[in-house]
Amino acid sequence: MSIERINPEELGRPSGFTHAVSSTGGKTVFLAGQTALDAQNRIVGDGVVEQFERAFGNLLTALRAAGGTPSDLVSVTIYIVDMDDYKAHAREIGAVWKRLAGSDYPAMAGIGVSRLWDVEALVEVQGFASIQ
Repeated sequence: MSIERINPEELGRPSGFTHAVSSTGGKTVFLAGQTALDAQNRIVGDGVVEQFERAFGNLLTALRAAGGTPSDLVSVTIYIVDMDDYKAHAREIGAVWKRLAGSDYPAMAGIGVSRLWDVEALVEVQGFASIQ
């Protein structure tokens, strides 16, 4: 059982993501999209950085409940309401990622959307993991 992060030279050096991740063996966990909801189902955090931290933290909580750790993430999709705002805070968001999950990045995508289920939500984080 193993996870391999693959970054072909001809695709350029990735920053904050991995181009491809392969996994053999283990248990696949599909993680539902998480927003910045608290235990009372209220969106918390005024800005995109605070909401990203809560949403990603919620995703990691679900992952840990399934028996995994952040290094088990193989794919993450981030749905973003205001792409310009997200990009303006990319360094801060990257620092949150590193603090919560380290620097073993999964394959990732950031997708701009017009809104999320909860109108106050600025980001939603969804993922897949392979628990070794």
